[in-house]
Amino acid sequence: MAERTAEIDVEGTPEAVWALVGDFGGIAGWMPGMESCRVEGDNRILETMGMTITEKLVSRDDATRAITYGIVDGVPVESHEATVTVTPSGSGSHVTWVVDAAPDEMADLMQSVYQQSLEALKAHVEG
Repeated sequence: MAERTAEIDVEGTPEAVWALVGDFGGIAGWMPGMESCRVEGDNRILETMGMTITEKLVSRDDATRAITYGIVDGVPVESHEATVTVTPSGSGSHVTWVVDAAPDEMADLMQSVYQQSLEALKAHVEG
């Protein structure tokens, strides 16, 4: 298993950024390539690039502005868990997306996807 981190600073209040990041079913509104997202219980089902990916919500903590989920189906990974955290940074926010995945190559791929997604989040928030 390998751990990788994607991160970015966003000119938006932590509350505003968390409203987007913490909405488990709202990821299709700002993450590139997401065609649709629906939530069924603790699972979100994503449609993207001809694939159906199921992710399970592990935890969501409004006090620390952290959400953790894992991919359970649709991607060739042995294991996957990711945590997105929003913290105050100056007048804005710092967003960190940490992924722990196996095989190691998937962690590298996920880091790249998550970094691009954070850049899209920044553009979405900052307009």
